[in-house]
Amino acid sequence: MPSETPETPADGHENRVDLEVDGVAMVRLLGPQDRLLSTIEKQYPLVDVLVRGNHISLSGDPAQVNAARELVEELVLMVRNGHDLGPVEVSSSARILDSKSGSPAELLSQAILTARGRSIRPKTLGQKEYVDAIDRNTIVFSIGPAGTGKTYLAMAKAVQALQRKEVERIILSRPAIEAGERLGFLPGTLTDKIDPYLRPLYDALNEMMDPDLVPKLLASGTVEVAPLAYMRGRTLNNAFVVLDEAQNTSPEQMKMFLTRLGFGSKMVITGDITQVDLPEGASGLKLVTRVLDGIDDIHFSRLTSADVVRHSLVGQIVDAYTKYDAQRQLDKFERHDNPRKRDRRFGR
Repeated sequence: MPSETPETPADGHENRVDLEVDGVAMVRLLGPQDRLLSTIEKQYPLVDVLVRGNHISLSGDPAQVNAARELVEELVLMVRNGHDLGPVEVSSSARILDSKSGSPAELLSQAILTARGRSIRPKTLGQKEYVDAIDRNTIVFSIGPAGTGKTYLAMAKAVQALQRKEVERIILSRPAIEAGERLGFLPGTLTDKIDPYLRPLYDALNEMMDPDLVPKLLASGTVEVAPLAYMRGRTLNNAFVVLDEAQNTSPEQMKMFLTRLGFGSKMVITGDITQVDLPEGASGLKLVTRVLDGIDDIHFSRLTSADVVRHSLVGQIVDAYTKYDAQRQLDKFERHDNPRKRDRRFGR
């Protein structure tokens, strides 16, 4: 832990804490161009942060100074544990501390697997709860906006399960429907038409495994990447099965997929119900949240903009669209489903 020296000014309205951090940890704590330091300052606008050599001075509002001190101490622990820090880790660590959910250094430091020199691990509390739910349940639904790591973490858990010999194979699937396009309009053979829909899954596999090994696993059937339509009539035993972009399944397709579950298998279904490319109201993912809610060994993990691990603007964009959609639903209700307002509109 960094050493600290608290000071309380005579007027009692401001606190100051001095922390000493060793050189290597300090460099990683500050980040390139002091980017992480700027993130800390944004988290606590009533705190002045001054860095001189190996010393960090925090001064300002007593409550925020104390919170900033706890955050810096946790970040230093994470750095010393080999955790690569980014703005996402700083922001999510601050939220974990604010919510009194535990130590970010403990919650976020457990790697799922290490691939090509870097560790894949949850970066937010919501992601940690999602990963833990996969360990505890046979079927997990992960529902949330773009950039929350739904698919990436599911695939990391699938690769981990295969490496640990907990399953014999990995099956990755997607519905072949995107943004209103139809396969018939795409050039080439059926394989050529399907490939663009499955390409994100191949890319993630190559990030998590030896790229030279992936073709061999695909050829042997140990790893299978296939459109959802190829699942019909099968029973999937001893497999880790991931269904991505599940918001684009019909209710019938979702039922078909879930009933493929065999012995010794685990399923993770991911999707964003705000990005449905099917006719309105036809999403199997929307329906399943009502049909299967409350059944033992089935878990619904709902991620939010707070779990977005892309550029910080992505979270703000998600929030803006969520607010816009909520207002549209409210306006629709008031126009069509509120008898009093409807009567006033027609002069009754």
